Amino acid sequence: MYNWSVKQSSARRPPAAIFVLFGATGDLAKRMVLPAFFTLAQRGLLPADWRLIGSGRGEIAHEHFVAHVHQSLQEFGPEPDAATWTGFSERLRFAGGDFTGGGHGALLAAVDEARADLGANAQLIHYLAIPPQAFGPITVSIGDHGLNAGARAVYEKPFGTSQAAFRALDKVVHGVFDESQVYRIDHFLGKEATQDLHVLRFANGLFSGMWDRHSVRAVQIDCPETLGIADRADFYDHTGAFLDMVVTHLFQVAAEVAMEPPVSLEPGHLQAARESIMRKFRPLDPADVVLGQYDGYRKVAGVSPQSRTETYVAAKLWVDSARWRGVPFLLRTGKRMHQTHQSVSLLLSPPAGPFRGLPVDGNVVRFALDGTGEIDLRMMAKVPGVGLELGPATAKVPLTSIGGAAPLPPYARLLHDVVNGDRSLVTRPDGLAHVWKVAQPVLDLDRKPLAYAPGSWGPVAAKRLAAPDGWLLGQ
Repeated sequence: MYNWSVKQSSARRPPAAIFVLFGATGDLAKRMVLPAFFTLAQRGLLPADWRLIGSGRGEIAHEHFVAHVHQSLQEFGPEPDAATWTGFSERLRFAGGDFTGGGHGALLAAVDEARADLGANAQLIHYLAIPPQAFGPITVSIGDHGLNAGARAVYEKPFGTSQAAFRALDKVVHGVFDESQVYRIDHFLGKEATQDLHVLRFANGLFSGMWDRHSVRAVQIDCPETLGIADRADFYDHTGAFLDMVVTHLFQVAAEVAMEPPVSLEPGHLQAARESIMRKFRPLDPADVVLGQYDGYRKVAGVSPQSRTETYVAAKLWVDSARWRGVPFLLRTGKRMHQTHQSVSLLLSPPAGPFRGLPVDGNVVRFALDGTGEIDLRMMAKVPGVGLELGPATAKVPLTSIGGAAPLPPYARLLHDVVNGDRSLVTRPDGLAHVWKVAQPVLDLDRKPLAYAPGSWGPVAAKRLAAPDGWLLGQ
């Protein structure tokens, strides 16, 4: 028997906390992390008292950092209402200087000041919203200056850039923090619809019996987007779509789909189920991978004119478990594509019976990961009338339509988990270690990406990966 006890949120607010945000003036903090903090403040989900110390190399005056945060909220939301903003802004600090060099004094002084205000037992939480290559040096400095004892550390993706880089970083991190202190986050796991993947499956008999290779002929995890790389050129040209999206996000979503039932909803059991199925992922076959680069990418400021960085990836992943053996998991993502969309689709096998030639998209369970999420059930039904004509029908369930719905944006949800010490959506090193083995054949490729036109569905060569059904989007 599985124990499906549902965790209840505690009404009691967590104890005082000191947040140190490394990379506080960077693009990630501006677009995602700072808005997440303010969202939690608006909802009353931050501790009763807290401080946010922004850390960065620039010598920025305190009032200029406060103005920067306000501008970030105006640009990326939520709109800073006066009542919340007043109390929020009073808790902001900035500590400039090179923390890994001789400029660590300002940050140490700011932490000491916060502890004097909040008490020595205030929870210290480090959030590393910085490029992956800076994770190691910042982590070492945190340990060198004694800011690791009892602290929590949040690491953005990607956690490493190869098998060797992952092992080196993991060794550095565990030299400073115990595993229980480490929060490797993936905002795709913070999406409401991603979490509903296992809820819908395990809490509903309608789906639990068909979630396997006997009923599902293919899984498509599709994340095209119309946007380019904006002001992320330096990061993106050194990372590419494979590291930025496939290794860090789409593999995690595939694990959510494919995992076996955990013993309970406790964080450790959820983590174990997710990491266990990752060890069943077969290393990618380069023949099952298509890399692309949109026309004009190399003319973007900050991108090398000779860049071979991929902006598009389509891949066929195999999961060697008894439940999923022989079912292709098709992963696709790309920049400057025809449409922005994030979804997981289970294509159901044709039913036995009198009907033949049913459309490939006639029986599909689809999870829209965009926004607050939606579940779509696409099925064949009789077209009303005197004849016996079939047509596709779709039943849509927006997750916000569920009574009592109060969705949090993914970053806010993950930050809320960190504040409360909930590790349910945190990735563990054992699963990540295998993920890098799965990815290594692609990382070893010396292949020029195929060109594709902006606004298209990517290189034509990717169509063969989804044969015979084709991609549900852009057929």
